Amino acid sequence: MSIELNHLDTGGEGVPLVVIHGLFGSADNWRSHLKAWEGRRRVIAVDLRNHGRSPHAEGMGYAAMAEDVAALLDRLEIARCHLLGHSMGGKVAISLARLAPERIASLIVADIAPVAYGHDHDSVFAALRRVEAGAPTNRREADALLAEHVAEKPVRLFLATNLMRGEGNVLALCLGLDEIQADYESIMGEPAGHEPFAGPTLVLRGSASHYVDDEHLPALRRVLPEAEIVTLEAGHWLHAEQPEAFREAIDAFLARHDASA
Repeated sequence: MSIELNHLDTGGEGVPLVVIHGLFGSADNWRSHLKAWEGRRRVIAVDLRNHGRSPHAEGMGYAAMAEDVAALLDRLEIARCHLLGHSMGGKVAISLARLAPERIASLIVADIAPVAYGHDHDSVFAALRRVEAGAPTNRREADALLAEHVAEKPVRLFLATNLMRGEGNVLALCLGLDEIQADYESIMGEPAGHEPFAGPTLVLRGSASHYVDDEHLPALRRVLPEAEIVTLEAGHWLHAEQPEAFREAIDAFLARHDASA
């Protein structure tokens, strides 16, 4: 059964661009991009299950998360869209493109390959659990708790976007952390679907990221045979590190495919 996802919508005409965040992210992370695109195209940013303001639910499998997004498209009466996903959201986007290709005018995948990855979020889970236990009342306290397990300030700032003021003036996580951690194996696994997606595809990767190394390209080509690959001078969060270059690459790609959408 699908989850009714929260979303942000710029409004506008034409085939919309639907944006899907990565693990521990949310639609709010994309507000600056939505503002830049507003007036030029309709953009919809979603909160996946157990993220942002969407409901918490068991299961983080890619077929289920793709079904959630498809249900949102149905609710918004969107027959076809351009679909953009970053990291885990990229695997959700690939899954939806493979399972319902008729709904995807074009696919944009940001710094993820359709492969299984090893575990590399242990410190993040530990940091988030520390915040839960520490019950901070301000962001300085929250950052100090996160810093016990995560040294990188940009990562801590990103994780702190999941904090909301709760009961007793405590900053609480809006993540469904229990549900995410319980099905972490699915998140690290391959996207759903068995057939390649043969539609127009852009893959953006960061030059300093290990998520789409050259060794991943054969698997990527099997799943996304029409993929154009563009490398940006950035790490994994290329949309935050190189926002203008990120949007320029997407705008150029969509300009070639809007007419046929």
